[in-house]
Amino acid sequence: MSLFLATLLPGLFLAVLGGLLASNQSIVTSSLKTLPRSPTAALFFFGAGAAWFVWVVWHSSTADNFDHPIILSAAFAAVALLSFKCVPDFLAVRGLCVLALLIAWHLRAAAYMEYEKPLRLLMVTPMFLVVGLALWLGVQPYRLRDFFEWLFARAARARGLGALLLGYGVVLVAVAFTY
Repeated sequence: MSLFLATLLPGLFLAVLGGLLASNQSIVTSSLKTLPRSPTAALFFFGAGAAWFVWVVWHSSTADNFDHPIILSAAFAAVALLSFKCVPDFLAVRGLCVLALLIAWHLRAAAYMEYEKPLRLLMVTPMFLVVGLALWLGVQPYRLRDFFEWLFARAARARGLGALLLGYGVVLVAVAFTY
């Protein structure tokens, strides 16, 4: 992935997410409030995250210290499948966390050793904050539910966060075209 795409795509994502939050529509509010415990969202997000992770492990080499990546991939796939039966609560949040970590891995790789482009830090710095947030929410996924309850308790909070995300997304899209 190029640095251009690694900056443009998160910028577009943040702009769309910010626009949805700033619009303060009831469908957005209700969708985000039900997201943490939604079985459909769990199937989509956790399924996608588990499939991507298993694919990464399957295609790893012995240089990654995996002597038998097929056996390890099968074990991770079994754990992912059993997660839907044994720990279904907040599985969507955990899936989002896995996806955030895997996406951050590729974004970091795109910005690696690009020292002559200091504006890349506008993408990289928040990405590391997202990594920290994903690790924290992976351990305490109910915190996302609590955050959504706090966020939507007052319409101004959601609009303010939406405006902030929209503005930062526009900045990232503009920065992407400076490379």
